[in-house]
Amino acid sequence: MTLAAVSDTGPLIHLAEIDSLELLSAFDKLYIPKTVYEELKAGDVPKGLSQLRYELVEPNERRTYSTELDAGETAALSVAKEQGVVFLTDDLVARKAASEEDIEVHGSVGIIALGYSRDLLDRDEAASRMRALQRETSLFVTEAVVERGIRMLDEQ
Repeated sequence: MTLAAVSDTGPLIHLAEIDSLELLSAFDKLYIPKTVYEELKAGDVPKGLSQLRYELVEPNERRTYSTELDAGETAALSVAKEQGVVFLTDDLVARKAASEEDIEVHGSVGIIALGYSRDLLDRDEAASRMRALQRETSLFVTEAVVERGIRMLDEQ
């Protein structure tokens, strides 16, 4: 079974902040909307993104979601719905919108857990990277979320 996903800017930025973009290779197919790439270019395109295999896409039809979502989140959600792929985001409003559309959604913690399940890193390194998300990145993630992620590692 092919595991495919589309990402908004959040996981790309947060994983890059802990030098973990390579974990996105756990997906067999990765889509990045052109809108998201433009958002990244407005800041700094994360180092390591050029090392990943991904396809730049745009949705055929932009759906309407919460006005609290930015253009990149809206484009990524639209692609996820059209392609039937996993939506990668760390944004709570975007996660809620995805859930309402029955779109499977994972954040940076889940991407690290997937990297572990696909043997890209061992359990201790996965737990360390989850903790690093909380300590070393611009992502606001609670201790409870990190601990739940670490428990997920032990359940696999």
